[in-house]
Amino acid sequence: MLTDESEDPEVPAREALARLDALHTGLTRIALDGGDLAGIAAEVGRVLDVGVSVTSTDGRERASALSEDQLRMLTEHDLVDPTGRLRVERMGIDGVRLAGGEARTLRVAAGGQNLARLVCVRLSARLAPDDVQALERAAAVAALLITREEAVNAVETKYQGDFLRDLLLRRTADLAYVAEHADTFGWNLRRPMVVLTAELDPIEARVPAEQWRAWQKRFSAGWRQVCSGLGEGIPTVDFSSEVVTLLPVGTDPGAPPGHDIVRRAVTAVAGDKGGGRRQFSAGVSRPVPDIDALPGAYAQARRAVEVGRRISGGGSTTFFDQLGLHRLLALVPDPAELHSFVRDALGPLAEATTDAAELRETLQVLLDTNFNVAEAARVQFFHYNTMRYRVSKLERLLGPLSTDPNLRLDVAVALQALRIGG
Repeated sequence: MLTDESEDPEVPAREALARLDALHTGLTRIALDGGDLAGIAAEVGRVLDVGVSVTSTDGRERASALSEDQLRMLTEHDLVDPTGRLRVERMGIDGVRLAGGEARTLRVAAGGQNLARLVCVRLSARLAPDDVQALERAAAVAALLITREEAVNAVETKYQGDFLRDLLLRRTADLAYVAEHADTFGWNLRRPMVVLTAELDPIEARVPAEQWRAWQKRFSAGWRQVCSGLGEGIPTVDFSSEVVTLLPVGTDPGAPPGHDIVRRAVTAVAGDKGGGRRQFSAGVSRPVPDIDALPGAYAQARRAVEVGRRISGGGSTTFFDQLGLHRLLALVPDPAELHSFVRDALGPLAEATTDAAELRETLQVLLDTNFNVAEAARVQFFHYNTMRYRVSKLERLLGPLSTDPNLRLDVAVALQALRIGG
């Protein structure tokens, strides 16, 4: 007896095979025609009736074919952070439930190295095993395209990096040539800019060099992706241990020049620290009007990140114009002269001993409270007489601090110099 085709158990299998074959054909055409990740996302979404996003390994979107409903559902389930990063670490290969469907991630890998994530969203039903198989094939094609793209980018970014390094170190004399050559990279250097340099913060644990290079590679890719979304013509290059970008001066009337775009960039790169993002520190120069001032601005940014990390610790963004006294100290060309000043002003308090460190802390509190002994005692949780004893000891070592304002100024400056100079 003939059975209805809808009841034939082989029909779903044939349909799944047809979908897989159609996807294979479409993906092959994209790869051979020199297509991109956006084409892969659109093709997978069309054939499998799903939403697809190709992201970096930590969830930054590289190409997307997600509908507004799918994106809204991801947001409602706290799978999108405030900067727009997809929280791929919360989805996983087994997926998470979304209404009647699910969201799932697959690794995009080649040669044992993670290259990206393929995020798939379906709201009407869970993914079937044959859907997952098709997605795995799409991930393999995405890996092929990313590998090809990275091979080309590696050559381009090295050439661009060498060019920008020569410019920032003033190794290029013809500024007209620099501007014209920058145009070939798609960079716009004919506008006011700030130089931003960002460095991954060191960690105490010993990390293999290969792992650190992978972190740096992901870090620089994140900066390039974020800056490309902030505007056209923004140079962003990797100098191996730091990422340098030239951000156009912003127009926000409520913020100093350049601060608005810098904060947007830093916030977007940092995200919510999820997805394996590493903590970093950034330094920002004063705004400069043209190419000729860029070397000095780069030196300011380098100094800002160094001083900011000493003052505020890791994860800080420091503007050179906000360094205050540290800004003046940073301009002293001879570190030995600063060290000599510190030793002369602080005497035995400049030594690297526990007792000297404790006395420096008390001295700083006294300076902060204008030598109000009672207030300083409360701040340090000392008895009043204990603080009086410490004041006497400090004055025996350094001189009449409580009565000589010029001496207090000298030791205050020396304390700050010691703080930033180590």
